[in-house]
Amino acid sequence: MRAITVFTHRRPAETSSALHQLAQVARDAGVTLRLDEWETRKHNLQADDSVILDAPAIDEVELCVVLGGDGTILRALRRYARTGVPVFAVNYGEIGFLATIEPDELQEGIRRALSRDFELLRLPAIGLETPSGLQMAINDVAIHRKVGERVADLAYTLDSEEVGSVRCDGLVVATPAGSTGYNLANGGPVMAWGVAGFAVSFIAPHSLTARALVVAPSDHLTVYNRSQYPLDVSVDGRPASEIGPGATITASFLDDVGTLAQLPGSSFYRRLREKFGRLAR
Repeated sequence: MRAITVFTHRRPAETSSALHQLAQVARDAGVTLRLDEWETRKHNLQADDSVILDAPAIDEVELCVVLGGDGTILRALRRYARTGVPVFAVNYGEIGFLATIEPDELQEGIRRALSRDFELLRLPAIGLETPSGLQMAINDVAIHRKVGERVADLAYTLDSEEVGSVRCDGLVVATPAGSTGYNLANGGPVMAWGVAGFAVSFIAPHSLTARALVVAPSDHLTVYNRSQYPLDVSVDGRPASEIGPGATITASFLDDVGTLAQLPGSSFYRRLREKFGRLAR
């Protein structure tokens, strides 16, 4: 049985029509849609032979279709990390840098998705060692001071070699896919998809010499909290853990974690121009 998982963002009114169109095309193609309990509650769909409701996301699907923005796309990529299941995304967010198509391409896009007329892009991740275990960030890891607290004091090493110590509001570790997000807002380098390595940039550094850095994929980054209070850690924009005073956290490059569906001939540089050039006008 051909089956695909469907994820949508938190505003169902914006994606309801698209979801019904997806269900109709899938029904005609003999493909079953799987929606988990949360998705089922958001949408007014009837279960039938082509739609399974309250269905937990499983690895045994051929595709994950996302109707949402980058946050929902990242959720899908994390769920299907290292499974090989491609994520095909229709942008219903603000920027949608990771999206495969735009909403005005929906009909043709769904047809191409179900016929697997796309190319696969393998995305790396940042592996983060936390007290609760290993977490993976497809976009970025952010370490930042708590609201109302004083400026953070961070030191960082690469493969046990201290690189620097910076007083700042925080630090961002970004993959190439995530380099156009928080890292870019910090003045960090944009890394083209396919580059091996990760970027380290600082949030509001109180220094004239603190500079962003591109790190080799084999190097491990350790961040030391020299502040007198704990710092918050987020993974792909979600709260993940804390770093206590005097404690450390370690990040490393993980290759081939997520699988993103892209239309044939897609260009990172065209996407960069269209997404961010449009916002600048």
